[in-house]
Amino acid sequence: MAQLWGGRFTKETDKLVYAFNASISFDKKLYKQDIRGSKAHARMLARQGIITGQEEALIQNGLDSILEDIEEGRIEITEEYEDIHSFVEANLIDRIGDPGKKLHTGRSRNDQVALDMRLYTRDEILETRGLVYDLLSTLHGLMEDHINTCMPGFTHLQKAQPITLAHHLGAYFEMFKRDLLRLDDIYDRMNYCPLGAGALAGTTYPLDREFTATQLGFTGPTLNSMDSVSDRDYLIEYLAAASTIMMHLSRFCEEIIIWNSNEYRYIEIDDSYSTGSSIMPQKKNPDIAELIRGKTGRVYGALMSLLTTMKGIPLAYNKDMQEDKEEAFDAMDTVKGCIRLFDGMIGTVKFNKDIMAASAVKGFTNATDAADYLVLKGVPFRDAHGIIGRLVLYCIDKDCSIDDLSIDELKGICDKFDEDVYDAISLKTCVEKRLTIGAPGSGAMKDEIARGRDFLEQKRK
Repeated sequence: MAQLWGGRFTKETDKLVYAFNASISFDKKLYKQDIRGSKAHARMLARQGIITGQEEALIQNGLDSILEDIEEGRIEITEEYEDIHSFVEANLIDRIGDPGKKLHTGRSRNDQVALDMRLYTRDEILETRGLVYDLLSTLHGLMEDHINTCMPGFTHLQKAQPITLAHHLGAYFEMFKRDLLRLDDIYDRMNYCPLGAGALAGTTYPLDREFTATQLGFTGPTLNSMDSVSDRDYLIEYLAAASTIMMHLSRFCEEIIIWNSNEYRYIEIDDSYSTGSSIMPQKKNPDIAELIRGKTGRVYGALMSLLTTMKGIPLAYNKDMQEDKEEAFDAMDTVKGCIRLFDGMIGTVKFNKDIMAASAVKGFTNATDAADYLVLKGVPFRDAHGIIGRLVLYCIDKDCSIDDLSIDELKGICDKFDEDVYDAISLKTCVEKRLTIGAPGSGAMKDEIARGRDFLEQKRK
């Protein structure tokens, strides 16, 4: 059992205690971040005269060789080590001898792991952000393609008013746009370096924390050594943002599942993103959408787990905080995989435009426009609302749409109807006359798409 401590102890750690205490099985994912942080720390130690230039060169070369050997598969990170920090340090000492023992000067595993996790989370934010950006680009392209694809808009899963597919997709574009902005915001707020905080009270060595922070790409050093090692709010924020992304994906997947059903037939999911049944040969199942919907709970669980872990911890570091990693790592991989798969699925979906348009016509989505027509003819809105309600009942009895009624039938219900009503309540008119900011009319949608294009250009990295 390779440990970085032991001088104080006269007995071997019980094997079960050691296994329970060890984190190497999951924090080995941090090897790149641990080596990167160690290299910056060694550079700073030499700059401050705490170690010699020759010692720093040996340390740097040793760390580089460890990284290369890990990535080339020449050495394995095994569970004989307590954590990734002891693995790296023990291997460094084996390679370069006593100079390797000086690497830990002026730091603690507390600020070391705080740094590693912050570096790892920062990388994950950037990777997640890139995937959200790609999804936004896909949605934006679909919006451009479907400005004139009419469909029903829904409330309570009932047909409400006519919209376009571009407008519907645009709602999700706005959601994922906010998700991207949240990730940017979290990145900016968390981008401060805890290295040099020590166990909780800094150190008597003349460390240059600003130099180390700059070397690692941080905005600056953290400003309270106790806070530096004892909070994971940046990780909680990332998991909250990831949970919101998953919620948006899950809602979209729910609609994909509904639209893919035999009853709706609005879309056909590409074969490459569908699966079949082992017994029913006719089935084409939306399993990817269902799995993304299901995995949302998994990401929520990671957020709730870390919130619960952190809620009762006094200052400063406590071992409970080792529990920040396993579920967070799983959530990070899950959200990235789900975004990537959803992007591929939505980008290859076939939209059945004729079925969507017919569904809007048959669902009385122009009922509000018919009421507005009567209002323009001088009928008070509340009376117009009641008249159109009776008209809808009449159509239900006849199993037809409002557009199918003759002018005599319409006048039989209200004498304010005239021939111009058919144009006023046509699907095209109902959509096109909605031109306020954020509405589905083609003019408003073109403006929205232009704003989306500007956003993507501004946020391109």
